[in-house]
Amino acid sequence: MMTRGRTMCVAAAIALVAASSDRGVRLRADQGSPATAGRHDDSGNALSLHATVMGLPAGSSAVASAKAEALTITLSRWSTDAERAPLIAALSAPPPAPARAAAPPAAAGGRAGGRGRGAAPPPPPSPFARLSAAIKAAPTLGYIWTAGVTGYSIKYAWRSPATEEEERIVLVTDRRLDSHAPDSSPASSSSGDADFTVIEVRIDGRGVGEGKTSLTTRVAIDADAKTLALDGYAAAPALLKVTR
Repeated sequence: MMTRGRTMCVAAAIALVAASSDRGVRLRADQGSPATAGRHDDSGNALSLHATVMGLPAGSSAVASAKAEALTITLSRWSTDAERAPLIAALSAPPPAPARAAAPPAAAGGRAGGRGRGAAPPPPPSPFARLSAAIKAAPTLGYIWTAGVTGYSIKYAWRSPATEEEERIVLVTDRRLDSHAPDSSPASSSSGDADFTVIEVRIDGRGVGEGKTSLTTRVAIDADAKTLALDGYAAAPALLKVTR
């Protein structure tokens, strides 16, 4: 009888230890996930960069007053072709609208056609408005972290093929990168109605490079690479000093 009782006690102790161990694993996972959400990656394909905001010419952007603010760029994965397509299509030129038939002239002493006929249709949304809507609808792939509490969500992420000597990266955030600055203002007429930021980064073999943004440069489509890009990258002012 005593032996049987000891056996039951030992079995109960083993079950308790196993349950505690399993619970501990779950608790550690639950406690770790909120703190590290968007800040780490275990996929093997993530991008992790450190950047410093560099000074810009006077009057070019509110970011120029950031006093070498440090940024951290973390990316859990790259955009798929299907995810990039709506953003590229949004910026592409829309097809020409069909010709409208001319309204019939009004009869002498009578009313012209029907009420509302011949009225001009509302203007289509601008390319930047279409692109902004597509960016907001895209999944979040990573974050750009600043000294502030919240990060900038990355909605688009493209990189050049591994065969290229210089790595080229294009990222798009759903907010203006200088939106945390109290005196934020449009940097150029090309992006005056845009509430997003396109960032193009070039990194050499040593893991050092620079980044330029749509805050001072027009957004374009690189038809050869099939990606959003900055128009005239070489002549654009550098905003970020980047290192791996």
